[in-house]
Amino acid sequence: MLIDHDPYHCYMPYPAVPVASAPDGPLKGLTLGVKDIYDVAGYRTGCGCPLKLAMSDIKTTTAPAIQALLDAGAAFNGKLHTDELAWSMYGMNAHFGMPVNPNAPGRIPGGSSSGSGAACAGGLADITVGSDTGGSVRAPAAFCGTWGIRPTHGLISLEGVMPLAPSYDTCGLFARDGATLLRAMTVLLSDTAPLPDAPKLLKSREMFAHLGEAQRAATLAAFDVDAQEVDLYPEGMDAAYETFLTSMGGDAKRHIVPFIRQSGMPLVRGIDGRAAGAEALSDAAIAEAELKRAAFAEHVTGVMDGGVLIAPVVHDVAFFPDAPTEVFDGFRHVSQRMLCVAGLAGLPQVVWPAGTLDGAPWGVSLIGPRGSDLSLIKLALTLQKDAA
Repeated sequence: MLIDHDPYHCYMPYPAVPVASAPDGPLKGLTLGVKDIYDVAGYRTGCGCPLKLAMSDIKTTTAPAIQALLDAGAAFNGKLHTDELAWSMYGMNAHFGMPVNPNAPGRIPGGSSSGSGAACAGGLADITVGSDTGGSVRAPAAFCGTWGIRPTHGLISLEGVMPLAPSYDTCGLFARDGATLLRAMTVLLSDTAPLPDAPKLLKSREMFAHLGEAQRAATLAAFDVDAQEVDLYPEGMDAAYETFLTSMGGDAKRHIVPFIRQSGMPLVRGIDGRAAGAEALSDAAIAEAELKRAAFAEHVTGVMDGGVLIAPVVHDVAFFPDAPTEVFDGFRHVSQRMLCVAGLAGLPQVVWPAGTLDGAPWGVSLIGPRGSDLSLIKLALTLQKDAA
């Protein structure tokens, strides 16, 4: 790594290899950390997995999304920890350890972009690159108290990036403030469907009912706006989550499970069940889930009608790693009933900190129409309140 001091255990301890960036550009003066599922010339790509790391050659080219940030003047300062194969949301890697959550020491940082969220929150890099398949930028941003974005699916190249479930995978960014996030995202994409000056604001009746009283109050307090209530889940939250699990699992079955099985890699708790569950899915179940996914996306697009959803990110703050087993087993399933919306519909979702609950960061978000990424960040900047 190139960074001199890593108090939060965010960076992979690779031998330091300088990576060239442009001497000038819109990101000049900003430092850049990169999740270790992206290829960076001069480095191996370990993907949070000892076997992947052992099998990786030293890369001679850099993933286009990362190269674009370098060409805009950002200065690379190292590769960042990830959950194994980017297939978890807690940030606890059994092989390489857990980064410290700078804004909630002792609590999980969230994953799979654990190092990216923690490095950004701790001020070790101005911009950090993560990936978001089922919430792997949005959850760490909420847990660590940073800005973050899952972009519109398909707008940013994933060439030179480890695939998990490509129909869900996205290249997302973290930044400590919205202006820096906007500055970096402007390098990677442009709005293909910008928002109007005063878009209609909506809120999902089901999402807010999914929260506890304190979490609901904190979310509502973050928005000094009137928002129209809508029914976002035509068959209920459980059905939407099941559609996400099956369609995402089917994608993973095609793209990451073959490596798991063919390599014979040892499986730790969590990823073992997810791999087995994906492998057990029938072609008929996957095809049915894809049809339901398309119907859900069409419904959400119709309900939003060009408007923007104000939303919590997850249902609660980051928990402690010594939490009971039922917390570990349950948190992901509860939170992904909300996180799955943007993934199922391919929509952008921007997250920012909105004070604290129980001594830990609380995050809120906006979900916008496809292609509204930059104007969604601009809207969030106008809605953001000073964190308490």
